[in-house]
Parts: sequence; C-alpha cells; structure tokens
Amino acid sequence: MGGRGRLRRLAGPDGESWWWRVGHRHRADGGPCQETLVLYRDGRTDRPAARLVFRGGPGRVAGSEAYSHSGLVSDGHGNTADLHLPSVVRAFVDVVRAREPAGGEAHCGEAHCGEMHGRPLLPAAVRCAAAATPGAPPCSPPGP
Repeated sequence: MGGRGRLRRLAGPDGESWWWRVGHRHRADGGPCQETLVLYRDGRTDRPAARLVFRGGPGRVAGSEAYSHSGLVSDGHGNTADLHLPSVVRAFVDVVRAREPAGGEAHCGEAHCGEMHGRPLLPAAVRCAAAATPGAPPCSPPGP
C-alpha cells in the first residue's frame, strides 16, 4: 500500500484534512520493536496532532515481527489493525478527536508532539473501523 514514512492524506467528512505516516523503530536497549502512527492535522507536518506508539511484547504484535507485516498491530485480545489502511487511520483519528477537549490539540500543544500509547486506543479504533464497514459482522477486523 505505500512506502514507509511517506505522508498520506485523509479527507474527513467535515472537510478537515489529516495526514499520516506509519513507521517502525527498534529500541536501543534491544527491547521489542515498535510501530508508530503519526497524525497531522490539516497538513501541518511541523506539528503532529498525535504520535501513537504500539510496542511489541508477549501476546502483542508490532509489525514486521514473527509472521506479521509492516503496520500490523495487535493486542492479544483479538484486536488487530493494519495501520496502512485508510479506514483504520480514520478510526484512530476519530478516537483521538473524541479525546480532545473543545478547541482541539490537547495532546500536542507544542512544536513536537508527545507520544501516546496506541494500544489502549486499539479496541475503540477497531470497533469504529468495523462499524464503518457496511455489513460487517460484530467483532470482525476492519475492512478497506
């Protein structure tokens, strides 16, 4: 679906544009791999709206480990998402926006966004993405 680190655009239903990129990184201390989803509001690539980090570990997949592929994240409780799919990114945008107070940009008010653990947001994002897929049975993974 797209190159690593490449910015992609997502148009929201309210006319707001979001940009995102997916990354993979390794910890210097040899700890588990991490997948990242960085979200930018209205093309402001100098100031992320959110940087979600998904750390690998026992029962948790964080891309490119074992038999998984880049961008795949899972929490060991049946919640799995491909961060390269626009429907999944849209679901994370919706979850992040729902957590912002009125006025927005609660998580990243400065030039460089702090990181957020993405795994606690995964169940809500998977439900959001599945609900946006017409005819999807409950608890099914998100579709295109």
